[in-house]
Amino acid sequence: MEFVPFFFCFLALIILSFTLLHSLFSFLSSGNRKLPLPPGNMGWPYIGETFQLYSQNPNVFFASKVKKYGSIFKTHILGCPCVMISSAEAAKLVLVTKAHLFKPTFPASKERMLGKQAIFFHQGEYHTKLRKLVLRAFMPEAIKNMIPRIQSTALNSLQSWEGRLINTFQEMKTYTFNVALLSIFGEDEVLYREDLKRCYYILENGYNSMPINLPGTLFHKAMKARKELAQILAKILSIRRENKQDHNDLLGSFMGDKESLTDEQIADNIIGVIFAARDTTASVLTWVVKYLADNPSVLQAVTEEQEAIVSSEEESGAKKVLTWADTKKMQLTSRMIQETLRVASILSFTFREAVEDVDFEGYLIPKGWKVLPLFRNIHHSADNFPDPEKFEPSRFEVSPKPNTFMPFGNGTHACPGNELAKLEILVLVHHLTTKYRWSVVGPHNGIQYGPFVLPQNGLPIKLSLKS
Repeated sequence: MEFVPFFFCFLALIILSFTLLHSLFSFLSSGNRKLPLPPGNMGWPYIGETFQLYSQNPNVFFASKVKKYGSIFKTHILGCPCVMISSAEAAKLVLVTKAHLFKPTFPASKERMLGKQAIFFHQGEYHTKLRKLVLRAFMPEAIKNMIPRIQSTALNSLQSWEGRLINTFQEMKTYTFNVALLSIFGEDEVLYREDLKRCYYILENGYNSMPINLPGTLFHKAMKARKELAQILAKILSIRRENKQDHNDLLGSFMGDKESLTDEQIADNIIGVIFAARDTTASVLTWVVKYLADNPSVLQAVTEEQEAIVSSEEESGAKKVLTWADTKKMQLTSRMIQETLRVASILSFTFREAVEDVDFEGYLIPKGWKVLPLFRNIHHSADNFPDPEKFEPSRFEVSPKPNTFMPFGNGTHACPGNELAKLEILVLVHHLTTKYRWSVVGPHNGIQYGPFVLPQNGLPIKLSLKS
């Protein structure tokens, strides 16, 4: 009769032994899992701290977190658990030194809208291939031939603003959208512009929405527009294949016979390029207009530099068409643009995702968590830029310290279209400052916060020709 309790004691001892061995094995094999998560607050279930981030000055949100938790902290935004990092050294680790541990990513809503085959979401051979194709269309040797058409687009835009009250950001979005289409479709862009614009404008409204695909939601409307956009692109691809003509634009680069990209891959990357090229550049241009208006001495210096280029063309009897060589003379203007990129910090952060559990400065970043290097904090650090809130283009007469100025990202995933963005800004600024004067209407210092930080109400201005 004593056998029964002895048996159960023996069985319990075996189970306990296996449990202890399993726990020991898990501990030894997991390693990082015993590290603490970074400090921080995950906010409300699912929603997290999304509204706190996007409803106020991001500087206030980030500064309060850094003050409370330090340079690395956890939070939850756009449906994703995140770790935010605010030092230049840590950002370099994520974007360059240990980039293989952090794949590029976006929140689920953006990923589904842009398309899973877009360049933003990949590493390795496929990403290298796509980056090569994009750079082939956007390197200086390629885009310098676009200057006459970019200039025509800029002049048409400016002429349409004359004598009326405009929303600068909305008008700049139209300008940058048209330049993006020009870079993608070449001279054919005018054939598809209105249909592409109609669908894309609906799509963009859902970029920062929660991924709830129910009728009536922004996400649902955006996904319907995205489907129609893909159908338009499929039609364009079909027409080009029938015509069998070579094109030196981005679509031509993607369609090269040797590249063997599927139609889905091409569509995802075309939509992705429009996304990357449009609102960010339009935001920069809006801040350029504001900072020039707010800083008369900078405006005068930029105007004088641009007028000198006009005068040299008139003296030589050359046609009044900007050249690539002209843009290289715009040194002061380029520093003004750099300072705009720094102070405005259009992209407050970028998204990466841990591909495995990562030991990061003594904290655990779990596999699948988003990691956000905070460009805005780095650009507004007094350690990197003395008197960081002051608009001072002359600070760029000396190169910034490494990894402290990253308006286009860093590493292998840095923006491949940055040369085109700088070119279209220079072209518009040239004609804006030499031909027009403008005044800001309404409050000068108000700022609105959303996906991008912008002057209040998109910066209403009145534009008129110089006498």
